[in-house]
Amino acid sequence: MAQFGRASDSTLFYYNLSKDRSLSIKERQEAINKSYQKLDGMVTDSLYGYVLDQKSMLHFTLGEYDSLLGYSDVLLSHRAQIDKAVLFGEHYYLRGYYFAEIKHDYFKAVENYSSSKEYFLRVNDSSQVGENLINIGIIQKNNNDFFGSKETLTDALKFLKAPVKRANCYNTLATNHRKLLNFSDAITYYQKAISITESDNDRVIYENNLAANYIDSKAFDKAIVVLSRLVNDSTLKQNQKEYARVLDNLAYARWLAGSPVNEDEFNNALAIRIEKGDKRGQIASHSHLGEFYRNKSPLKSKVHFDSVIQLSKSLNIPRAEKDALKQLMRLLPADVGLKNRYVFLQDSIYDQELKVKTQFAKYRYDDRFKQESILRLEKENAEHQLEVVEERNRKIVSYAGLALVLFVSVFAGFYLVQRARHLKRENRTVKIEATYETEAELSRKLHDDFAGKLNHAMVLLQNGADNAEVLNVVDGLYSQSRDFSREINDVDTGSKFKEVLFGMLSGYCRSAQLVVTGSLEVEWDNLSALTKKTLYKVLQELMINMQKHSGASVVSIHFEQLKKKLVISYVDNGNGATKSNLNNKNGLWNTEKRIQAINGSLTFDSEKGDGFRAQIEIPN
Repeated sequence: MAQFGRASDSTLFYYNLSKDRSLSIKERQEAINKSYQKLDGMVTDSLYGYVLDQKSMLHFTLGEYDSLLGYSDVLLSHRAQIDKAVLFGEHYYLRGYYFAEIKHDYFKAVENYSSSKEYFLRVNDSSQVGENLINIGIIQKNNNDFFGSKETLTDALKFLKAPVKRANCYNTLATNHRKLLNFSDAITYYQKAISITESDNDRVIYENNLAANYIDSKAFDKAIVVLSRLVNDSTLKQNQKEYARVLDNLAYARWLAGSPVNEDEFNNALAIRIEKGDKRGQIASHSHLGEFYRNKSPLKSKVHFDSVIQLSKSLNIPRAEKDALKQLMRLLPADVGLKNRYVFLQDSIYDQELKVKTQFAKYRYDDRFKQESILRLEKENAEHQLEVVEERNRKIVSYAGLALVLFVSVFAGFYLVQRARHLKRENRTVKIEATYETEAELSRKLHDDFAGKLNHAMVLLQNGADNAEVLNVVDGLYSQSRDFSREINDVDTGSKFKEVLFGMLSGYCRSAQLVVTGSLEVEWDNLSALTKKTLYKVLQELMINMQKHSGASVVSIHFEQLKKKLVISYVDNGNGATKSNLNNKNGLWNTEKRIQAINGSLTFDSEKGDGFRAQIEIPN
């Protein structure tokens, strides 16, 4: 339904009134005239185009063709301002019908039907596109461009979905084949039309056409069977024009088949056609009567053929006149005037048909070229749009990738900074814990061991003990103080670190055999000072543990230099330790803290009575 804006209430009221079919045509025309007057030339009003279209339609209905064309031209002059495809599609269809059926200007009819088709293509109205193509195909057929008509109608079938429309298309295709004497193809298409049509009236017409095809192909008996059944069809009661055609064709088929036929059978059909004003039908009746009387009564035959000539001239159907002249020349072979007229018409028809075929061929070429141009432009536009989309997508991907890289970089940077801070705090915590544990261990040793022995020496002196006994205790205190010094003092991490380390290890193994392997593979100079200190302290703690608790007779230390880390394996054959003892916060636990502070690891593997094993891993 059309949507209107800016139209006044009275303008819209009179427009709607003009479309009320319950009113007379004159009343409807008065209403549309009032609506048009109120618009007062306001082209921008949304109702303007619809009012002009309705006004043109009513002028056409009243036979006021000059007014039709006048207001139609006004409407078409404003196509740029009135962008309504359906409106112009319908209006061009009206103009096409006028030029085809009233004016008989078939070239202009085709032009307007083509314009109508283009507008309906814009809105994808396939039914109306197909309808316009059928009308063009019928015009081509009526102008004897049968091959061109077949091509146009074949295109129409691509758009038509409704059975009634498709049946109409098949019927016209069949007639083209019939005119081209392709009778078998004509039968096929007539039968298709008959089988799918939903209109009883159309079905009767198509069956009558099928019978005419049988007559043309001299299959008179088949034609008589079809027509004898049709003549009693109840549908023909409402269609006297087609009923007369059935009567005439039946009489003609029976006469051609050699059956006795009364002239009244022909005359009954002619009478109905005269009564209904069917001039084309009258041409067929007079032609058949002229043939019927040719041998019986040449004078009557001439009268009927003369009638054909008069009707042909009034309807501007030169081919029918030429056919009648051909029959008259057989009756009046000495009449030179008939021959001259026949030759003139033959040349004229040939020129006209050649012109028609050339014009229609040009129309098809222009239309095909136009469609190909549209398709090419659409393809180029689609390709351009695709390139634009692809370029936009590439930019989006690039920007997204850049944003992702920036995001990842920022996130990674933030993560690494936070991780560094965390590791720094963690390492600092581990180092502090290791320091506290070292201090606590030294404090315990000073309190429990050293202070205890010192107190024992003081008691001996107070009690007047033997000097030798006191000296032994003091000597032990001195030795223990030197051990404290070795544990607390800083480690030499210079070029002599290896000698210092091995000296420390040997110092703790006076009562045990020390076996060291793999040290030659170690790149000692590449170890950092912190790594050297940590390694020294950890091995020292293991040796202290061995000396005090293990009671081992053999100690094995193996160095293995790997690509990214240094691995030290410690093994002794001492008493070992339980897992609960290893988990206590003793000196060994403190060594583990030291290793963690430099991102290394220390693992213990020991069972009571099964020796002691430890593995140290230090990153290079």
